[in-house]
Amino acid sequence: MAVLVAYASKYGSTQGIAERIAEQLRQLGKQAEARSMDEVSDPGSYEAFVLGSAIYAGSWLKEAREWVHRHQAVLAQHPVWLFSSGPLGTDVKDFEHFTPKEMAEFQQAIRPRDERIFSGALDYHKLSFPERMILKAVRSPEGDFRDWPAIEAWAASIARDLG
Repeated sequence: MAVLVAYASKYGSTQGIAERIAEQLRQLGKQAEARSMDEVSDPGSYEAFVLGSAIYAGSWLKEAREWVHRHQAVLAQHPVWLFSSGPLGTDVKDFEHFTPKEMAEFQQAIRPRDERIFSGALDYHKLSFPERMILKAVRSPEGDFRDWPAIEAWAASIARDLG
């Protein structure tokens, strides 16, 4: 079964999560590849999808939202899992009840089997000056907060679900 792990990433954190998910799926015997959503114009050759986006201002990135809408008919006919990345820090309680704005719509349209939110990473050196000033003003912590064991465990649960 060909699995597409498609992502929209602004600075690379979400891409890293997608690549780790695809790697874990391959280690568990699944044919999986991670690709940026803007590289995938026709997802029709895939049989399952893991879709992820960075979260900014409570929403998935525009290119991710548009990709899901554009391919909604294909996605609705296949197993789909969704993940979001972006909350910063190590306290899961800070975002365990957070849901990106479009999730209710996605639940109706493509019926994902599961959704997860993973902490992201923030490197101030990758940001523009205005972005750095905004994030410093709201005291966003710098660092890599991705929980790799949790990400790998979720990928393993997807592999089990795929059979």
